[in-house]
Amino acid sequence: MNILLVEDDAALAEATATAMRARGWRVDVSATGEPVPRSVQQDDYDALVLDIGLPGVDGLETLRRVRAQGSYLPVLMLTARDGVEDRVAGLESGADDYLVKPFAVPELLARLRALVRRHEFRRDGALALGQLRFDSSARRAFIGEASVHLTARESVVLEYLLQQVGRIVARDKLAALIPDWNAAASDNALELLMSRLRGKIEPAGVRLRTVRGLGYLIEAVEPA
Repeated sequence: MNILLVEDDAALAEATATAMRARGWRVDVSATGEPVPRSVQQDDYDALVLDIGLPGVDGLETLRRVRAQGSYLPVLMLTARDGVEDRVAGLESGADDYLVKPFAVPELLARLRALVRRHEFRRDGALALGQLRFDSSARRAFIGEASVHLTARESVVLEYLLQQVGRIVARDKLAALIPDWNAAASDNALELLMSRLRGKIEPAGVRLRTVRGLGYLIEAVEPA
């Protein structure tokens, strides 16, 4: 893989880059965010690892500039801030995933591989998480090679959730997407639909969580 690592802590950047190169990956390292948008345009990177707390142009602004260019490059954001507001700010700026410092390098590498795999599926007209794959063209879901039977409503909900991996999706947003859904339908009816969908996709190593008072979140289950 070809990775752009943007981190101003020289020791951390060197240790992380060394671990990546030990796996045969190519790594370019930058201590500042200013050159990143141009670098992304000029080189064919598979992913961007971007620290929030950069000197000068910080990571959030750097990411906004990258996305403003129309780039869909997978981005893993690093942050020393563990507050919900900071994580939300990163995701809203266009990050695909985040990792809080201090982190274990093997976890960072695993997350990068997962991001790149998801991106490859999306380019092929499919969405993927864990062992779950959703073919947007055929409107079909698979766990490995096995087909998963979904109702029309479940299919719409799953596709949208997979497009929002790592983000909380509001209940009313999902309800508005469901074909022929009665706007007056109860929360219990929506929860029943989600419960049935949850049972179908959990064998794929995927967790569909209810976030009380906010909505739903789909995420991969970390291997034991």
